[in-house]
Amino acid sequence: MIYIKGVNGVKIAVYDYNPGGKETVFLVHGWPLSGKMYEYQTELLLRRGYRVVVIDLRGFGKSDVPAYGYSYDLMSEDIYCIVKALGLRAFILVGFSMGGAIVLRYMRRFRGYGVKKLILLSAAAPCWTQRENFPYGLTKDYVDGLIYLASTDRPQLCRNFSRQLFSCPHSEYVINWFEGIALEASGVGTIQTAVSLRDEDGRQDLKCVNVPARIIYGMKDQVVDPQLISTQHREIKGSKLYTLSDSGHGIVYDQLKEFNKYFLEAIMC
Repeated sequence: MIYIKGVNGVKIAVYDYNPGGKETVFLVHGWPLSGKMYEYQTELLLRRGYRVVVIDLRGFGKSDVPAYGYSYDLMSEDIYCIVKALGLRAFILVGFSMGGAIVLRYMRRFRGYGVKKLILLSAAAPCWTQRENFPYGLTKDYVDGLIYLASTDRPQLCRNFSRQLFSCPHSEYVINWFEGIALEASGVGTIQTAVSLRDEDGRQDLKCVNVPARIIYGMKDQVVDPQLISTQHREIKGSKLYTLSDSGHGIVYDQLKEFNKYFLEAIMC
C-alpha cells in the first residue's frame, strides 16, 4: 500500500498490484466499504497478468478522514490525482454502487482521462434517490433514516447493511466479513457520503461516457432500483448489460463464480 495525495492534500490509500502487468484495472469500492471488497476479483485478475489498482476512498479503509469534502466532484478528483501520479494510460475503470456514480462523475469532469473502458457494478447512478422528474430509486426519507442510524448507531447500520447485500445463502463468516469492512470506515465518511448519495444528481454524467461500457447487475438487488440500471443502459450509448438472476446488491460475492465469469468477459471483450 502507498499513499497518494488527493484534493487538499488528503492522503488516499492505494494498492498497486503488479505494476508491470499487461493492462491496468482500476477498482473503486462502494458505500460503506473499502477496497477490501474486491479481494476475490483482485486475485483473479492478478492470476491473469493484469495490473490492479485498488483504492480506499477518502473516509474509508486506510485513507485520511477529512472533516469535509465528500462530494462526487472531490472524490472523482481524488481518482484523477491517482491516475496522474501513477501515470495510468488506457486503463479499465470499475465502480461498484456509489463507486459507480463516482467513476461516472470522473468521466464527465475529466473527459474520461486515460480510460479505455468503463465497468459499472450495481451502480447507484444517476440518482440513488427519487426527485422531481426522476421517480426512481429510494425515497429521501428512507435515506434520511440511514443517515440518522449512522449518526446514532453505526454498528447497527453496518450489521443491517451486510445482511441486505446478499440474496444467495452464505455463511455467517462471509456476512460478518462484509460487516467488518463497513465497521472499519469512519463515521464522518459514512455519514457524509450517505448525504452525497441522497443529494447528488448524475444525470448529465451518463451522457459523457465516450468509451465502451459494461453494466453488471443482480436482479434481486434491494439497494439499487432496476430502473436506475435501465437508465444507465439506455443513456450510455453502446453499453452492454449483464444480469445475474439470483444476486442481490453484493454481486462481487453473491454468485461469485458467475460474477467473475461476466466480469472477466466485460474486461476482455
